[in-house]
Amino acid sequence: METICNGVKVQLSGEDGNAFAVIGRVRTAMKQAEVPIETIKEFSDDAMSGDYDHVLQTCMKYVECT
Repeated sequence: METICNGVKVQLSGEDGNAFAVIGRVRTAMKQAEVPIETIKEFSDDAMSGDYDHVLQTCMKYVECT
């Protein structure tokens, strides 16, 4: 599946499932992959604009989640 940040992978299974922890892990991976700050901000704003399911869907839209 094509993601907005191709090549960025984040492990979500087996980790803290708190929404803010998930968003933080994705943001960290994006920063390490040198994704533009505008894209990271766009991700954060989108992820925090809904419920927990929306957080997960947004993560999968931006990065490869395992």
